[in-house]
Amino acid sequence: MRTYSFLTVLLWSCMFHAIHMMPSQKRTNKHSRSERITGLSENGGKTLHRTKRGWMWNQFFLLEEYTGPDTQYVGKLHTDQDKGDGNLKYILTGDGAGSLFIIDENTGDIHAAKKLDREEKSLYVLRAKAIDRKTGRQVEPESEFIIKIHDINDNEPKFTKDMYTASIPEMSGVGTSVIQVTATDADDANYGNSAKVVYSILQGQPYFSVDPETGIIKTALPDMSRENREQYQVVIQAKDMGGQMGGLSGTTTVNITLTDVNDNPPRFPQSTYQFSSPESAPPGTPLGRIKANDPDVGENAEIEYSISNGDGSDMFDIITDKDTQEGIITVKKRLDFENKMLYTLRVEATNTHPDPRFLQLGPFKDTALVKISVEDIDEPPVFSRPWYLIEVDEDAKEGSIIGHVVAQDPDITKNAIKYSVDRHTDLDRIFNIYSGNGSLFISKPLDREETPWHNITVIATEINNPKQSSQIPVFIRILDINDHAPEFAKYYETFVCENAKAGQLIQTVSAVDKDEPPQGHKFFFELVPEFAVHPNFSIIDNKDNTAGIVTRRNGYSRSKMSTYLLPIIIFDNDYPIQSSTGTLTIRACACDSWGNMQSCNAEALLLPAGLSTGALVAILLCIVILLVLVVLFTALKRQRKKEPLIMSKDDVRDNIVTYNDEGGGEEDTQAFDIGTLRNPEAREESKMRRDVIPETIFQIRRTAPLWENIDVQDFIHRRLKENDLDPAAPPYDSLATYAYEGNDSIANSLSSLESLTTEGNQDYDYLSDWGPRFKKLADMYGGEDSDRD
Repeated sequence: MRTYSFLTVLLWSCMFHAIHMMPSQKRTNKHSRSERITGLSENGGKTLHRTKRGWMWNQFFLLEEYTGPDTQYVGKLHTDQDKGDGNLKYILTGDGAGSLFIIDENTGDIHAAKKLDREEKSLYVLRAKAIDRKTGRQVEPESEFIIKIHDINDNEPKFTKDMYTASIPEMSGVGTSVIQVTATDADDANYGNSAKVVYSILQGQPYFSVDPETGIIKTALPDMSRENREQYQVVIQAKDMGGQMGGLSGTTTVNITLTDVNDNPPRFPQSTYQFSSPESAPPGTPLGRIKANDPDVGENAEIEYSISNGDGSDMFDIITDKDTQEGIITVKKRLDFENKMLYTLRVEATNTHPDPRFLQLGPFKDTALVKISVEDIDEPPVFSRPWYLIEVDEDAKEGSIIGHVVAQDPDITKNAIKYSVDRHTDLDRIFNIYSGNGSLFISKPLDREETPWHNITVIATEINNPKQSSQIPVFIRILDINDHAPEFAKYYETFVCENAKAGQLIQTVSAVDKDEPPQGHKFFFELVPEFAVHPNFSIIDNKDNTAGIVTRRNGYSRSKMSTYLLPIIIFDNDYPIQSSTGTLTIRACACDSWGNMQSCNAEALLLPAGLSTGALVAILLCIVILLVLVVLFTALKRQRKKEPLIMSKDDVRDNIVTYNDEGGGEEDTQAFDIGTLRNPEAREESKMRRDVIPETIFQIRRTAPLWENIDVQDFIHRRLKENDLDPAAPPYDSLATYAYEGNDSIANSLSSLESLTTEGNQDYDYLSDWGPRFKKLADMYGGEDSDRD
């Protein structure tokens, strides 16, 4: 840095010395020369004058990061107008003027006041002017000049990432590109080699290499195997100054992963496997697992297992577990120890995604031998069929054999077997079986119309080992016989209009039969022989299991005959032929001109003409409404005659007396108004007691006003005394608690019954004169004995 500063000072000194030696006309700025019009002649001619500027300046250069003891000298501004007498003043404006760049206003010398960083700002544009101190005017037009910062190598290369991640397939060839790393240098690329970066590898050899100019990392060894090593860490260095000594450098780390390729075939760890299976194992039962090892991963390690050959290829199967890549050997068909005790299979494991590039390494499959031994067990009896179907006529006799079931012990011992019917499937015990030979027979009569199918279960059990049993479903179908006669399909409500004409169809009838003949139902209709020629109606068989009822004359009178009975015989065509007689009831009715029935009752003839059923209903409804209105009016009129006991809400009393009240006991306190006790002035002394008949011979006693004393306790005692002395007060036996305890005292009972013992006995004999209802009260209040009772 000292060398650079010395050279700079020397360079500026030489340059300024050369500039001072130049003639004044040579010291003008070629960029600042301009032509100016100074005047016009009268004939329009032009006179041009060149203004000569005497600035001494040029494009200035500074070194960044100057660390010298003094401020860095930039250059000098000078004009030819400066006579050295101090009349001119130099002013500097623009980027950093006054802060970064300071000018001596007398001499025009410019210095850099601070250390400059080219990477922060590489170019400063400033403007300079010279001003006459006395007049304040510019002696030269303002001029612009540039200060450029020369770069030094003060920034090391930096990679775009602190860590790179890359992957490459294993077994890749030498020179295969892996990833490109990039480093940048903040120094000036156009000035020296400060920003010229060269890449080199510090760690990762001999597996990888890096291109020194582009930063592309490539493989350096052939056939790198993921199974041997999967992860590599490579350290790359970027150095400026073209990699020369003294350059700055930076490093980054590249993590490289070898991805898997299918370059390894599956291999069984052993050549023979052995398994066993009980002969009772159902199809689909897993017997064991085998696995071929494949060092590859992912889909390259996926294996498909199959049975290539062997004497048990039709008895067993193998499936692949996709999660564990294991082969699961399962039972394909029922095994029989008595038939074959040992099976041999050859199982093959094959890669599902082979890579053609590595087929030359060998076949990507392997085989192993699997031996399966069958274990003998005590098996239950086996029926000859999976289910049985038996058909029997519904008229079969009790005890008739309807079918057979056959079962046998599959074991070598061939134990004897007995048969039975599962009674849960035959609760009515209609069927039974001979335990020795499996013959089914009927125990009760059959009825197809009631139950057309019977589903029972037959059980076969070994006699020597009752635990060994098996069962089989037996489906018994009851065959139909023609044992039911046909009958009308429904109940027909048939009528004939009084104005009906001969040959008019009044009803179509059909029939049903509980039997089900194989050829389908075929019914025939005809009148009973006694009515073969009916004077009023005839029947026409429509040949489609229906028949029509037709009138034979004109006009039918309800007054003469209101109901006609027409017996009809219905035949079927099955063997033996069954028949039944059904009677059709035909009523004579009044109809309108369109044949719609209006009335079929004979009483309707007595009603006036033109009065329909709807009109009668309306009349009856009106009568009922009138009766209801009369009853309601009478009830309201009687209600008005009764006057309520208390008419005004202002009538404040301590009791509402009802003479049919038997008292509510000691808890009956709802009849008292404690608000009246708290405010005695609210009492209305002029009110009469409404619980006393006005016509009574006793005079209503008025109590003294209590306005001067509002103590509740005193008020209660006075009211108690008034009621004890008032013969017109009703004899209540309820005890009311006013919840007043007073000061330092406990409230006593306020019952009038109890107060009699303290105030003295009174004469209540007059109660006996009131009648038998008050005699009991006279006895209760009459003497000391009654009080004690």
